Amino acid sequence: MLYITEDIHSFDLLRAIDALPPQRRLKAMAFRHETDRRACMAAYMLLSRALYQEYGIDEPVELGLHEGGKPFIVGREDIHFNLSHCRSAVACAVDGNRVGVDIETIRAFNENLARRVLGEREYLDVMAAQRQDIAFIRYWTKKESYLKMTGEGIRRDLRSIPLEEARFDTVESDAGGYVCTVCADLSSGSRPLAVNRISLL
Repeated sequence: MLYITEDIHSFDLLRAIDALPPQRRLKAMAFRHETDRRACMAAYMLLSRALYQEYGIDEPVELGLHEGGKPFIVGREDIHFNLSHCRSAVACAVDGNRVGVDIETIRAFNENLARRVLGEREYLDVMAAQRQDIAFIRYWTKKESYLKMTGEGIRRDLRSIPLEEARFDTVESDAGGYVCTVCADLSSGSRPLAVNRISLL
């Protein structure tokens, strides 16, 4: 299940701070810029909403970090989640199997960057696309969501990521100016991705 909010810049900041558990409040307030604080808070608020809707959890959860930096819910190994944000939106993916999500702002196409991160076939696909900017971001979010699913982080040659070994669902928003991709294990089945757009106002 994918949850997305575009209220990152408009929710009540002071009320959100008061509602956060101490652990998340300290993390949010450690950021120097308000935009980063808002993203951190919105991510937790979105996760809380997702956990309530999917699992009926209405109490604050404690988050831990695996060795590779991937977050998990302490005491709930049966729940997998992942968070991502860009300038205009925050995304949260929740599932019973391991999952990764990446949301990126659509930017001007950079061919030099494409050559560094795309395999040969991927590069040719992007160069042949009518919207090279979106085609490139689709591949980028696939690769990053894959690494977030596995917990590796960006520590390998992005050109070598085996995209065929996972299942991807991508959501595009021209109005929001972003592309979001969820990566899941092939073993998790082929059910269609459900997208919930959530208001934090």
